[in-house]
Amino acid sequence: MALIVQKYGGTSVGSPDRIKNVARKVAKFRAQGHQVVVVVSAMSGETNRLIALTKEVASNPTPRELDVVVSTGEQVTIGLLCMALEDIGVPAKSYTGGQVRILTDSLHTKARILDIDEAPVRKDLDEGKVVVVAGFQGVDEHGNITTLGRGGSDTTGVALAAALKADECQIYTDVDGVYTTDPRIVPEARKLDTITFEEMLEMASLGSKVLQIRSVEFAGKYKVKLRVLSSFEDREGEGTLITVEEDKNMEQPIISGIAFSRDEAKLTVVGAPDKPGIAYQILGPIADANIDVDMIIQNVGHDGTTDFSFTVARGDLDKAVKVLEGVKAHIGAREIETDKSMCKVSIVGVGMRSHPGVASQMFRTLAEEGINIQMISTSEIKISVAIEDKYLELAVRALHKAFGLDAAV
Repeated sequence: MALIVQKYGGTSVGSPDRIKNVARKVAKFRAQGHQVVVVVSAMSGETNRLIALTKEVASNPTPRELDVVVSTGEQVTIGLLCMALEDIGVPAKSYTGGQVRILTDSLHTKARILDIDEAPVRKDLDEGKVVVVAGFQGVDEHGNITTLGRGGSDTTGVALAAALKADECQIYTDVDGVYTTDPRIVPEARKLDTITFEEMLEMASLGSKVLQIRSVEFAGKYKVKLRVLSSFEDREGEGTLITVEEDKNMEQPIISGIAFSRDEAKLTVVGAPDKPGIAYQILGPIADANIDVDMIIQNVGHDGTTDFSFTVARGDLDKAVKVLEGVKAHIGAREIETDKSMCKVSIVGVGMRSHPGVASQMFRTLAEEGINIQMISTSEIKISVAIEDKYLELAVRALHKAFGLDAAV
């Protein structure tokens, strides 16, 4: 008998029929003698609908009340799934994040999990019940409802698996595993049987939408066995197993996957003073505004000035510009330039550590396609480039082929 935490995303529970399908899947595992905790998202489209409602009544709703509204989506799903389970003879009990006591900090809409009281869940499991928990939400120390940000249900699932010391955390989604890249762009993309936490963390941070980055961080930190599976396949596939270590028995491929993000914007502080501390004076206020910065370039100074460029999520661009207008006046920069026609393409693989020439092959491939690189960022196992977004699909297809990731290889 194993203790399994299963997480089902919004498309997996997007209709009454799909909820019944999830109930049947859960029932199969329980019939095999396993204890099962299920974490669910809101039904697909529901969170967007709720956010739209808030904007109809308030131009700028307070984060606390926004969390109160959007957290109701998951509450509907847990109740419906428990009803579906009980209808086929499986005892089940639902919990909101507050009822489980998923304790978070007080940063509304982007809260982080601090602690989980797993005792009530264990008691129900010992009594033979399936426990169904609302993903994406918790409560702070004052009892306020908080939400974990987009994709937060993955984090809830992995955090519960860690707290319960579960044998496995299974993430059910609309794909049957982690692919070398998005099959919608490269039909030859192939499913990976395994991928390391390190690689998956890079893939998630670089734009892969299969798993939320915080869930991968949680899983790696607490050594949670994590598997990505499809909720729409009747047969039980193996999916993709995310492992702590790469397989020492096999020759590691140089590149495991290609990630990309269309959600990029570049800002350039033109004519900033070329002196120590200028990077902090520019990026410090950006950090204080809770804006994440990705790639950074500071040009060689001339005539006592320098141009300082960095990228942010496209949705944060206007907010960042407003912050930089104040910075510009303070440091005496000439102007702020912006570019929303950016995307990021990245190659990821632990095999890069032992194979030289990966960067030159990537740059040569892009050059042969006539694609200009505007910014570059690297780590030990990834290389990212910022390019014009009109070249994104061409770049992904060319790199996928150049590094031998096609299914036929």
